[in-house]
Amino acid sequence: MMNDLISFVIPCYRSEKTISEVIAEIVELSNANQYDYEIILVNDSSPDNVWEVIRNICCENHHVRAIKFSKNFGQAAAVMAGYRECNGGLIVTMDDDGQSPVDRLPEMIAMMNTNDFDVVYGTCEEAKFSFSRRIGSKINAWMAYTAYGRPMDKRIVSINVMRRYVVEEIVRYNQPYAYLSGLVYRSTRNIGYCKVEHRSRASGTSGYKLSSLLKIWVNGFTAFSIKPLQLATYIGFMVAAGGFVLGIITIIRKIINHHITTGWSSTISILLFLGGIILLVLGIIGEYIGRIYMCINLSPQYVISEKVNNK
Repeated sequence: MMNDLISFVIPCYRSEKTISEVIAEIVELSNANQYDYEIILVNDSSPDNVWEVIRNICCENHHVRAIKFSKNFGQAAAVMAGYRECNGGLIVTMDDDGQSPVDRLPEMIAMMNTNDFDVVYGTCEEAKFSFSRRIGSKINAWMAYTAYGRPMDKRIVSINVMRRYVVEEIVRYNQPYAYLSGLVYRSTRNIGYCKVEHRSRASGTSGYKLSSLLKIWVNGFTAFSIKPLQLATYIGFMVAAGGFVLGIITIIRKIINHHITTGWSSTISILLFLGGIILLVLGIIGEYIGRIYMCINLSPQYVISEKVNNK
């Protein structure tokens, strides 16, 4: 490894009670394993007092650098900002809530070096998330498998380590709606999976709601795949074929039995069904067109309002 510096990138949101312990664990681990390290904390406009806590940490430890967003841009944008600031040969991405098993990092790095992996994800048998987040994560896993072939049998948790060239490729993406998992799998398929034990949350509740996870799911599908458009085409074909067959059946029945009357309820049902399909397809197309417009309009991934310890 040409660059022995390890960069830790941590997006921060509602973590004023946990971030100090997370940093302390990283420092202890780095000292015990003689890692040359840096920590980049990105405050995604958190409503709590985490920025003051981060500023104090930066004053006490020059290895820690911090970025503050002008407003909430989301976790993916925070990670992208951290990637652009880091200098390490290896980059570790983890959460700020204390659930990431950072103590298994030496094992993950050893697996990476032994097998020459470009990326190693932490996986677990049982993720200690809330029920809504588990449901959202399952939907996201299915989406990732469908869109770009990420294995569905791996329950990925919030810690991973990447080689620098992968991160450099990821940050070339400068459009809004960044989807990190898709960017990783677009850059390399030389990926390892290390089993770890996912921890229970030390304090507070997750900032992820089911609606937030569904937004990530939609973002992943529309950012790296045209399969929703293909699905809309298939649905339209099947509905048209069904309508044609139903029309033939109706004509045959009318020829056989002249006394059959046209049903008002069935006609309305068919119209409502077809109307719903049309609106669904228009919505999918509109989503793509809207994203194209936002990209052409040069909407920023994020806006930085303040930095601490950054040169």
